Amino acid sequence: MNDSIPLFEIPWDQRDVANAVDSITRGSYWANGPYVEAFEAGLEEYLGVEHAVTVSSGTTALVAALTAHDVGEDDEVIVPSFTFIATANAVRQVGARPVFADIQRAAYGLDPDAVADAISDDTAAIVPVHPYGASCEIDALTELAADADIPLIEDAAEAFGADYEGKLLGTFGESAALSFCQNKILPTGEGGAVVTDDDEIAARVERYRSHGRASDEYFQSADSGEYVGVGTNVRMSDLVASIGCAQLEKVEANITGRRRAADRLSTGLADVPGVEPHTATGRGRHVYQLYTVTLGADVDRSVVIDTLTEREIASKVYWEPAVHQTQAYSDEDDESASLPVTEDVAGRVLSLPIHPELRPAEVDRIVAGVRAGIERGRSTAPSLEARDARSK
Repeated sequence: MNDSIPLFEIPWDQRDVANAVDSITRGSYWANGPYVEAFEAGLEEYLGVEHAVTVSSGTTALVAALTAHDVGEDDEVIVPSFTFIATANAVRQVGARPVFADIQRAAYGLDPDAVADAISDDTAAIVPVHPYGASCEIDALTELAADADIPLIEDAAEAFGADYEGKLLGTFGESAALSFCQNKILPTGEGGAVVTDDDEIAARVERYRSHGRASDEYFQSADSGEYVGVGTNVRMSDLVASIGCAQLEKVEANITGRRRAADRLSTGLADVPGVEPHTATGRGRHVYQLYTVTLGADVDRSVVIDTLTEREIASKVYWEPAVHQTQAYSDEDDESASLPVTEDVAGRVLSLPIHPELRPAEVDRIVAGVRAGIERGRSTAPSLEARDARSK
């Protein structure tokens, strides 16, 4: 029996272990210790930004950033629907309303024309996502936001280390949210950060993550702290940050490994009809947080998934339904969004295994599995007419 191939594996080594042991055995400052400060400094240096404020997750980074930009009730925030639901949930959590705009077929990022149409007097922010590890049309979106005088907050959860024309993603907007969840480019298990060059935004995020407290010196101070606003506790612990420091040291090597594995997959799939690998827009570096293909309209995706599963190869759909079609959002009272590209793409994407140490033999198995699944999926796929009728 073949070994199973998981969707991802976390690249760890003895540095991760040593840092974690060091943090634990220090016996103090587990909540806010020296690794937090070191990790934030490392992120600032890598991205070339003034501030990196760590928090407990990518979702809390989005909420913290929106809060810091004073986004709240009666505000609208333009987001894609083709994304993990956290992007829209964060908007809801600050009391604002997500306005879904359609995506482009290239790279599956927000369509600048759709965003321009969605901007209203109530628009308080634009939150573009860089899907799968490649840039959306971030330059056009940045220009749109500037012209409308509204902040652009990048959701760069999947794109740490990716760039657009040589400029790292997460550095285009007024601020950006990063995620360090276990399957991300820079994993710490859970964790996130808000990055920005704006001193005031950074200070607001720091207060928000620590109960609205004006100083981070709570555990080192004799007094009870000065509270100047309402916040919560979404701090990153020293133990988590210790792993972040270790992962940051090898992030470029891991990106190189991901890109090498992705290149092998794309080369192997090049002659498989009905499979189109996701690519960058051509003006940036794809870091392949996910390796995703778009299947032909005549391919039954469920058959491809079943075929891979039979061969002990993991796969996953990121994302269907699109957010505006989920139960949580489909009952919105708004002008139910018409997002034809989003809905078409969501119905055809499939993510395949990817990690920095994916072996050539495993790539060959994945390619063979997809090829077999496509052949079976085509023979059983419902007609396009049947699909249309079923969706009505």
